[in-house]
Amino acid sequence: MTNDMIELKTAPADFRFPTTNQTRHCFTRYIEFHRCLAAKGEESNECERFAKYYRSLCPGDWVSILQFFECC
Repeated sequence: MTNDMIELKTAPADFRFPTTNQTRHCFTRYIEFHRCLAAKGEESNECERFAKYYRSLCPGDWVSILQFFECC
């Protein structure tokens, strides 16, 4: 049995969002992820950090709603 430890992290602090309400921070990270995909392609691993950020900041229901409106 190996002792592979999973390190859990959230998005780092961002000076653009100093208040406790993280709604805009969530949305901005989501947009940054999709801009990265558009610029570097869907096969790029460089965008994965943005995906981790928005997934840690945004509630799952919000992500579902954002993905729904992305298609329209």
